[in-house]
Amino acid sequence: MPETDSDLFGLTYEEAGEAIADADFGVLPAGSIEQHSTHLPVSTDTLRADHLTAELVEAAPAFDLDLLRLPTLPYGQSEHHMTFPGTVTLSTETYVDVVREIGGSMATHGLDRLLIVNCHGGNREPLSIAADRLGRDTELTVHFVHWTDFAREDLEAAFGEGWGHAGDHETSFVELYRPDLVRDGKKEPQDAAEFPETRSYEYFSDVTELGGLGDPTASDPETMEGIVADTTDAILEALVADVENGW
Repeated sequence: MPETDSDLFGLTYEEAGEAIADADFGVLPAGSIEQHSTHLPVSTDTLRADHLTAELVEAAPAFDLDLLRLPTLPYGQSEHHMTFPGTVTLSTETYVDVVREIGGSMATHGLDRLLIVNCHGGNREPLSIAADRLGRDTELTVHFVHWTDFAREDLEAAFGEGWGHAGDHETSFVELYRPDLVRDGKKEPQDAAEFPETRSYEYFSDVTELGGLGDPTASDPETMEGIVADTTDAILEALVADVENGW
């Protein structure tokens, strides 16, 4: 997405100081570089984090919020995808430390609230740990949003239950924002094993040979556009409510 005055990326240090002082939230987009089957790029989660946080920043003034977006963190905890080439992962410990140090840097510069917007399931636990530690160790108030949690009902209404990794919903997203990166000829239903009920799995290739879940041939970028708009509003409404309630 093009940088704006609400993106730290393009600011000088003088401008950054003013922007941090004025911001209601700094926003850290969290993505990953990992396989997304044979039809989507390894950057899918990072693209989602980048574009979806840009939507939040653009819509924020209507909710009387000023958001300052940090550069998207492209690497995540993706050890479970390492059997597929192109995946780049940080260890859980390193990822926690990276997020803590990013947050600590912003706290040093006077940021009051940090919003972490996550777009990769494998980041959930380390981000939760990092958020807790930042809240305890710095003056930051940390808010943590996993984007699909706020979109879940709409996604299930639109795509049923098969909209997981590299499936209907993620394919729809990339087709909406970066259709040039979708390999249409490679789209096919993902033949995945049933997930175990009492244990985890070591690698995603234990679950699905192609690397995805669901049916990307059922993608619908127009429907996804509406879901993005509704989810953007829902997240901003939740932020306003939490602040008003003293959180």
